[in-house]
Amino acid sequence: MIDETGTVTVHGTVADGFEAVRAEFAAFVATERADYEGQLTAYVHGRRVVDLWAGQPDGDSLYGVFSSTKGAAHLVVARLVQDGVLELDREVAYYWPEFAAEGKGAVTLRELITHRAGLIGTDAGFTEEELADDRVIAERLATQRPFWRPGSAFGYHAFSIGALTGEVVRRATGRTLQEVYEERVRAPYGLDLFLGLPPEHERRFRTVLPMTPTPAQQAELDAVPRGPHTLSSIAFNNQVPDPGELTDFPNSPAVRASGQASAGGIASARGLAGMYAAAISMVDGRPPLLKPDTIAEVGQIHSLGFDLVARDRRAFGLGFQATAENLYPFLGAGTFGHSGAGGSQAFADPRSGLAYGYTRRRMAFPGGAAPENEGLVRAVHTAALAS
Repeated sequence: MIDETGTVTVHGTVADGFEAVRAEFAAFVATERADYEGQLTAYVHGRRVVDLWAGQPDGDSLYGVFSSTKGAAHLVVARLVQDGVLELDREVAYYWPEFAAEGKGAVTLRELITHRAGLIGTDAGFTEEELADDRVIAERLATQRPFWRPGSAFGYHAFSIGALTGEVVRRATGRTLQEVYEERVRAPYGLDLFLGLPPEHERRFRTVLPMTPTPAQQAELDAVPRGPHTLSSIAFNNQVPDPGELTDFPNSPAVRASGQASAGGIASARGLAGMYAAAISMVDGRPPLLKPDTIAEVGQIHSLGFDLVARDRRAFGLGFQATAENLYPFLGAGTFGHSGAGGSQAFADPRSGLAYGYTRRRMAFPGGAAPENEGLVRAVHTAALAS
């Protein structure tokens, strides 16, 4: 909402001791365009301490969160490992025999989920319809030769990781990853983080708006080397004749309905933060989804160094991004989470008990976690430690 002065108004509440978080959010919003929409939510030890929004009347809107979706997918895998349904060091082909084609028989689930399998996409790529369907993606990837020797390196599996691990979940449980997530995670906690948006919630979805870079930022984007057959292009399905804009992905009704597990999630900041709070803390009388040993394992760094797809230094835990190592070094060791191309960010810091979620409507430059998260995360973390 915009007041009579043309300023975007910040709404919501913060707990005592978190007033600086509201001030940081308001200071950022004051610098943004008049059409800014965004949300910020945080929990500490299972208690919601920050619930702020701007550009909307009630904070109830849902946004496409792109790769923040992967956090939900990886949480399902972590819970099934904890329950003994999946074994990290067992070959993927044990669960999914067809996966063994093209020399992939020795690839373990641990290698698969930590972006080490080399299955970032296919030579031919996917149509828009195929990219919305995890079952189709998995079937095609089963016959694909890896783009590097599995286990020898790692690279971000942008559109494929959810389909790959999701097929393992389906083979092991007889249920899709989306069904397990709904039954074991989303529904029990009433989370506004959907892998498959029900029709009755479509009215809450806000169409993702494209990035609006300044001339200098556009020049920076134009200077990025691109080619139709690079690892990055294959990972982001840009080798097809008409790949479309990334903005269009969550705006597709088919993607929202399917809940594609790599990037098709629809969520609010409350949903993102609430999921990570439930992962590590007691929430509303319910015990944490993950036990201490599982929390330690998912946050333990498994892949560190030069990412062959992102072409820079990255770190991953057990599927999750190692958020402290990648972005915010002041966070606790073992912090795990995931950001999204539109600017969303979400994570759990088990050492401080902090669970954080941020969403925005317009895609942020240059992609990935929006730059404003730096100040917001610092403010929330500082207040969490003081509390």
